[in-house]
Amino acid sequence: MIQSIAHVTAYVLNQDEALEFYRDKLGFEVAADMTVEGGFRWVTVRTKAQPDLELVLAEPKEGPMFTKDAAEKIRGLVSEGAFGVGVFKTENCQKTYEELVARGVEFIFPPTEQFYGVEAMGKDNSGNWFSLTQPAK
Repeated sequence: MIQSIAHVTAYVLNQDEALEFYRDKLGFEVAADMTVEGGFRWVTVRTKAQPDLELVLAEPKEGPMFTKDAAEKIRGLVSEGAFGVGVFKTENCQKTYEELVARGVEFIFPPTEQFYGVEAMGKDNSGNWFSLTQPAK
């Protein structure tokens, strides 16, 4: 039986730039950065609060997973903001939003009251959206 989710994938346009964004701007820690079989670069980040769940920062490239055409299509969709990376929980959405804005993170909308709590939506440097949420009490 499946026990848990270990990795989720975010397609990015440049792994070095994505790594810098998630590490330096969002405050994630680097879990892995290595070249594996076939020259594939395996880059993952995670939060300290949830070390067993890693976000894979993957560049869509021609190879075992994608044809050249499919990789180009995915890169185009990423750059258009068609993909989301996830929902990141925070204890204080307004404070986290202000800290990230000061670090140069672009937001689609600021912290807004929702029925489920407070949410702000941002973009990474590849164009992927993400949400910050502060759950309702």
